[in-house]
Amino acid sequence: MAHRTRVKICGVRRPEDALAAARAGADAIGLVFHPAAPRNVSVEAAREILAVLPAFVTPVGVFADADAASFDPVVSALRLRHVQFNGDESPDYVRQFPTLAVVKAIRVEAGKFAATLDRWRTAVAAGGLAQLKGLVLETAHTAERGGTGVPNDWRTVREHLARGAFEGLPPVIAAGGLTPETVGAVVRDLRPYAVDVSSGVEETRGVKSAAKIEAFVAAVRAADQATGSSGR
Repeated sequence: MAHRTRVKICGVRRPEDALAAARAGADAIGLVFHPAAPRNVSVEAAREILAVLPAFVTPVGVFADADAASFDPVVSALRLRHVQFNGDESPDYVRQFPTLAVVKAIRVEAGKFAATLDRWRTAVAAGGLAQLKGLVLETAHTAERGGTGVPNDWRTVREHLARGAFEGLPPVIAAGGLTPETVGAVVRDLRPYAVDVSSGVEETRGVKSAAKIEAFVAAVRAADQATGSSGR
């Protein structure tokens, strides 16, 4: 069956932005719970967002190197089932959460990317990582953990994809500087499981644009159709 590229709108901070994502056809929204991040939200703000989120749009809690004292209360209070780890979390860290659906961000650094993929492939083969549902490809050499708007190194990704370096790994989620103008080419070239965008659909930092979200999702769907990947 043909694949439909999933879309996650990350860094959502307002209920109206969550609704805009849902209306445009996004599959998921990201709620950032990392105090150092400019798009960080409180549990109270997240509750307001979740209250308006329609059915079948998945909320994803985004964390970075969180300890149990900061992670567990958020997940419990909001009853999150999907989380994204954007820090330097190890495979053993991910193994602590067998009841959650986890996606792990990894950085596309040309000289180290093969070793990074090998590390996670070895860990998956060793077992205990059934909860790891995807790898988010983030831009390397940025101070912030995602949401920077800096384009990713898609050439390095293509080179590793061509030589089968993603075999034995969870599905790929493309991220890093995507915009409505650039996402179509990434979908056509890489055929990722999903794409993840934050700054590329914003009016200002932390404030999404309904028009840009709609254009982004439309570009993904157009690329799916162009590659014959418009199924479920």
